[in-house]
Amino acid sequence: MLDQAAHENFPVAPFFLPRAWRADLMAVYGFARLVDDIGDGDLAPGGADAVLLGLDRAQAGEEAESGAARLALLDALEADLARVFSDRAPGPRHPLLRRLGPTVRRRGLTPEPFLGLIEANRQDQRVSRYGTYDDLLAYCELSANPVGRLVLGITGASSPERIRRSDAVCTALQIIEHLQDVAEDLARDRIYLPAEDMKRFGVSEADLAAPSGGASVRALIAYEAERARELLNEGTPLVGSVHGRLKLLLAGFVAGGRAALQAVTAAGYDVLPGPPKPTKISLLREVAATLRREG
Repeated sequence: MLDQAAHENFPVAPFFLPRAWRADLMAVYGFARLVDDIGDGDLAPGGADAVLLGLDRAQAGEEAESGAARLALLDALEADLARVFSDRAPGPRHPLLRRLGPTVRRRGLTPEPFLGLIEANRQDQRVSRYGTYDDLLAYCELSANPVGRLVLGITGASSPERIRRSDAVCTALQIIEHLQDVAEDLARDRIYLPAEDMKRFGVSEADLAAPSGGASVRALIAYEAERARELLNEGTPLVGSVHGRLKLLLAGFVAGGRAALQAVTAAGYDVLPGPPKPTKISLLREVAATLRREG
């Protein structure tokens, strides 16, 4: 599971960070990846993770496709997370949560960001459409913003203003990912494009299921991409508020979002054939540009 970190738009724990930061970031990434894999149904029903979390194979495998098994796994994961923050024996069951424990204690992390990630994945089992942009922002508050807050906590850089800027960046990155993955999300019966915006641009769910996007779909994606760009712009001063290797890490996150937006734009906002992905060269260029602007 942790080897998936190498395939993110920007490395989760790049080589230039202090070793202690890298270890703690990977511990948090392992937890976040586990939560997402449960929520997306990417784990085998009744498999090893379910057993590790205390569910028997029959219980975990029941109604897997309905989402009931995923909710049971998320409940079990939350119970195991509580053991991370408890001084009582026994400790966490799952090895990824056992690995998380030292990070939590070393960095003084609180349960709230981890609980937010779990709740976002619960919401994915119950909510498959979002009526308004504000509804989508509320979802991102659970699904994306905790990640940035954990990065700030691990690196000792938390402050109210930095958290505000980080939230803007993380929400932007989540929206950009949704734009890249419209077809993949629809295959999971999820649409993260606000229904009010789809109506405004005359886009139906059938339009999103087409092999390529028509003019109305592309206009909608362009509109949402501009919203994400504005959020990135709002959050980018976060990079200039820190120094050293943390500055480079945060510049990479912002640059990853900008490069992904460039890829979406270069595709003519037609995301339906498959997710437009940035090249490594475009990512590096955006890192350099971000550092120049926020140096």
